[in-house]
Amino acid sequence: MKTNKGALWVPTLYFAEALPYMAVMTLSVIMYTNMGLTNAELALYTSWLYLPWVIKPIWSPLVDALKTKRWWILTMQILIGAALAGVALTLDASWWLRGSLAFFWLMAFGSATHDIAADGFYILGLSERDQALYVGVRSTFYRIGSIFCQGVIVIMAGWLQTAFSIPVAWCITLLLTAAIMILLALWHSRILPKVEDNSSPSEKIGVVALLSSFYETLRVFFSKPGIVFALLFMLFFRFPEAQLAKMAQPFMLRTIGEGGLELGTATVGFAYGTIGVCGLLAGGLIGGWLVSRNGLRRWWWPMILAISLPDLVYVYLAYAQPSNMLIINSCVALEQLGYGFGFTAYSLFLVYFAKGEKSTSVFSICTAFQALGMMIPGMFAGYLADSWGFLMFFSFVCLCCMVTFIVSALVKIPKN
Repeated sequence: MKTNKGALWVPTLYFAEALPYMAVMTLSVIMYTNMGLTNAELALYTSWLYLPWVIKPIWSPLVDALKTKRWWILTMQILIGAALAGVALTLDASWWLRGSLAFFWLMAFGSATHDIAADGFYILGLSERDQALYVGVRSTFYRIGSIFCQGVIVIMAGWLQTAFSIPVAWCITLLLTAAIMILLALWHSRILPKVEDNSSPSEKIGVVALLSSFYETLRVFFSKPGIVFALLFMLFFRFPEAQLAKMAQPFMLRTIGEGGLELGTATVGFAYGTIGVCGLLAGGLIGGWLVSRNGLRRWWWPMILAISLPDLVYVYLAYAQPSNMLIINSCVALEQLGYGFGFTAYSLFLVYFAKGEKSTSVFSICTAFQALGMMIPGMFAGYLADSWGFLMFFSFVCLCCMVTFIVSALVKIPKN
């Protein structure tokens, strides 16, 4: 039975989807920088946290075969809340690094599984008309969740650091975030409609059948025309951005003597987690609107340039090391605006490539390669930043934009 009460659960469901992803990808980087890890260490450790999203298509059939989507959503939200609390409570221990990484790994797997269940439940719980109606709502509240996690939570941690030690400040912040996840789980336990019948075996596809379907999806994926160039595009389009994103916030937090901007944690939360996310959202909206008017082919190269050229602002920031927050915020906004605009080309190419047989499953494999393309370059970004310094590192990132240009020229974009 479809529900017509999507306004009660769609916003909070996608807010809850954003929180753990941003905690794993952003909060971990800022927290480990505050806790004294080197750039090489934090980049390597946190890049490995992408792995659950890389291998997500492998276990997604189990989410379909076992229990209901509603059960997975509620269970994962409780698990994520427990993992956040686990990170918080290990920070003052002698084994804090190993312990916190273990809980971040648990959170990452919970978040990836939650993504699978939430997106599936969105289709099951809403009529086709309401799915179209709420698509903007889900995107908006996912972005609000991103701003809350990268902005509000980081700012809170920065404020608490003025009164407490760094481990205690992050412990309080993460416990509050864990409480929010648990409250969301309680809310969803009451408000999510029961649209699945887990007691009826006839409505469930067996695990063997689902795995067989997955192997068939792989066959369809790898037999698509232009698969080699498409794979190169998926893996290397974001090669420079994967390195930049991993080091942008540590660069802002490092001291002037270390080549950074020596900003406070709260200031970084506002600059990157609020101003930056708003720029990213604006760029995506502009990109989507222009493509809807003129088509992807018309805006392909302007988007490639938009995602690449603004990386130069970090070369300027590393060279000038300005203290004026208007300059710093403007540079962050410009880079994120260009990234949001340019990333539209990447996202729409994946949609175009996935069209045809088993389009939904093929698209999930595309997103797995997308995650792999972020994971591997991020691993060595910190080592390069430590070895070369931020100025040389960001110059190298700009040089890597040639890789983006090359793989973008290899793929074919349809006229329509």
